[in-house]
Amino acid sequence: MTNKNQVAIQEKNITDNVLNRINNMQAEGSLQVPDNYSPENALKSAYLKLLETKTKDDKAVLQACTQESIANSLLEMVVQGLNPMKNQGYFIPYGNKLTFTRSYLGTIAITKRLPGVKDVKGYPVYKDDEFETEFDLISGSLKVKKYVPNVKSRNPKDLIGAFALIIGDEDILHMEYMDMDQIKAAWNMGAMKGNSGAHKQFPDQMAIRTVINRACKMYANTSDDSDIFANLLNKTSTEVEAEIGENANKEVLDFEDSVIEGEYEVSEVVDQETGEIKDNIPEMEF
Repeated sequence: MTNKNQVAIQEKNITDNVLNRINNMQAEGSLQVPDNYSPENALKSAYLKLLETKTKDDKAVLQACTQESIANSLLEMVVQGLNPMKNQGYFIPYGNKLTFTRSYLGTIAITKRLPGVKDVKGYPVYKDDEFETEFDLISGSLKVKKYVPNVKSRNPKDLIGAFALIIGDEDILHMEYMDMDQIKAAWNMGAMKGNSGAHKQFPDQMAIRTVINRACKMYANTSDDSDIFANLLNKTSTEVEAEIGENANKEVLDFEDSVIEGEYEVSEVVDQETGEIKDNIPEMEF
């Protein structure tokens, strides 16, 4: 039997097993997927990503990782209703274990499924911007009173914070603001201490990601009828504090934001407790 045929059989076995398990979970009522989400299509997309994903030793993860961990990572993806082709998560090998880690785009996708949520946006704040907040006593929440960005002044050293908005059909449902001391404190919890190429070159975008993650978690935890979504945003089997260090693996991914493709080492994941972006993606992620 040729290697090509072996790979084809492996694909069919893995995707069929996961899809069968998903169908059983749906029949039992233990799993609900979004109306516009196709587990079968997501699994096919995921497999294409897995074909490109390799370990630090340049071995294909489909051969280097255990079949159980591959199946579990695919199931994790479907349970969250995410699709790697939309850059909503990454498949990352830790040794011989494959994991699925949600990206901040995946966090946004899950948050937008909350009742009444239309969109999630994040913005940087520079010292020359006109930015004011106010506290609403009736709702007990902080709101943006005024935001007029000075587009002529965007020096990274003048970045003073970032805010995120959870947008409803008619109003702002939640606003989260973090100043740079808070953002850097979150970054400092990562192995790179906020000193990666991405943090240095694109601090505004990294700050936005940090505040968006915090905003989504806070809103999910304080919204009505959001238990399922809050659980997804709070914890998944792969989004844990993990130091990979010398055993970091490599993966080839493309980013919707940058339209850049490259190979990099991944040493950490997102810390959902702090909102910290803990993907160590030197020179690439922003």
